[in-house]
Amino acid sequence: MQPPSPPPPPPFFWGETPEDEYYKSQNVTNSKSYFQTPNAKIFTQSWLPLNQPIKATVFMTHGYTNDTSWVFQKICISYAQWGYAVFAADLVGHGCSDGLPGYIGNMDEAAANSLSYFLSVRRSEQYKDLPAFLLGESMGGLVTLLMYLQSDPGTWTGLIFSAPLFVIPEAMVPSKLHLTLYGLLFGLADTWAVMPPPRMAPPTGGNGNRKLSLKAMNPKRYAGKPRVGTMREVARATEYVRKNFEKVKIPFFIGHGTADPMACQSGSEMLCEKAVTKAEDKELKLYEGMGHSLIAVEPDEASDRVLADMKAWIDHKVEKYGLECKDS
Repeated sequence: MQPPSPPPPPPFFWGETPEDEYYKSQNVTNSKSYFQTPNAKIFTQSWLPLNQPIKATVFMTHGYTNDTSWVFQKICISYAQWGYAVFAADLVGHGCSDGLPGYIGNMDEAAANSLSYFLSVRRSEQYKDLPAFLLGESMGGLVTLLMYLQSDPGTWTGLIFSAPLFVIPEAMVPSKLHLTLYGLLFGLADTWAVMPPPRMAPPTGGNGNRKLSLKAMNPKRYAGKPRVGTMREVARATEYVRKNFEKVKIPFFIGHGTADPMACQSGSEMLCEKAVTKAEDKELKLYEGMGHSLIAVEPDEASDRVLADMKAWIDHKVEKYGLECKDS
């Protein structure tokens, strides 16, 4: 006798409640659109606070295999509830944006695509005078730092990172032999999903499995093996940003779990050490025993602590920004 099939995933990560009704219950509004970049059409979303003034803008980038439409919304909605106008885009090869699922053949170009949308909002009449922050989670942290390095000085007020991928754990480092062999095929193998999947530790946290299962239900999530070009670009881009940490000059916040199996905390520590940002504007929070997905997978009490630290940091920076503007 066949075991019963698992129930179908809910239409939304929060359950069955219609979108408009759910967002209203969270005191935010949501909008969706597509943005044409020089290289691809990308899917974008915004979350704006209801019935309160907007303090600043925050531009968010999700991680590998993820997108903006599922559990990543948790962090987007939280910031909007705090009074921030939040904008996010699906990376190429992810979610509803153009591209082969799971494939990023040029990380710099992928960053430039999202940046072109973010800048169109950042420079708009409605938001041009507000403080503006870039936020990235996991591989999105890597893309976020690439966007910062591609931006003109003075564009951004600060950077926020959640478990940024700046140093790849040994178990996840792509095999140089594999990359070399596939490279000999003159790019024909670049899109092949043949790279060995990373050997990952189980998630931490007492209710981590429940939240991880919800994360895995994402209908747009890429679940195949890593593609050759994506892993090549991750390896190249992480090395590139590490060589350019000293170009970071603005305030930043980093949250990183000490039990993270997918992004080494040493990368976050290295950014704190090498960035020329003023010492008082660098904040690294190491969360003892927490894993990689600080908001979506860790127990609620743990993820709430991370969000509270993020809120305290950005609220302080926005208040300081306002005081500096009054004094100038």
